[in-house]
Amino acid sequence: MSSSNTTKGGLEDIDVNAKLKLAALWTSFMFLYVYVDIIGFYKPGTIEDILLGKVFTFEITPTWALVALVFVTLPGLMIFLSLALPARVNRWTNIVVAILYIPFTLFNLAGESWPHMYFGAAVEVVLLALVLWYAWKWPRTTGNV
Repeated sequence: MSSSNTTKGGLEDIDVNAKLKLAALWTSFMFLYVYVDIIGFYKPGTIEDILLGKVFTFEITPTWALVALVFVTLPGLMIFLSLALPARVNRWTNIVVAILYIPFTLFNLAGESWPHMYFGAAVEVVLLALVLWYAWKWPRTTGNV
């Protein structure tokens, strides 16, 4: 298998390995994950609720802040882990984390009425499905192992 191909128009098309594809997907996921929340601050009443110590139905406490940070940290770490972990561990780590984040992403839609949240969640789920696809289809070696 060659590391690059030439398309009919003469443009070079470089094969990108699974680790880079997964890191790029997690990076895209993280940008969207953060920006959906940032745009949510523009929803009337959101800032006022935060100043009153409430997010959705949750009271803002040190425990809430820690849990929120953990949920943001894990996909953020997946950008690096997708590049650094050995193939076998990498593949299963990506599969497990993506599977965990699909229902979490959909849970975040509870009580939402603004279309940006649905659009963001739909794209996030597509990105996570692509993580699952690329991790599941991780290229195999062709020699004797």
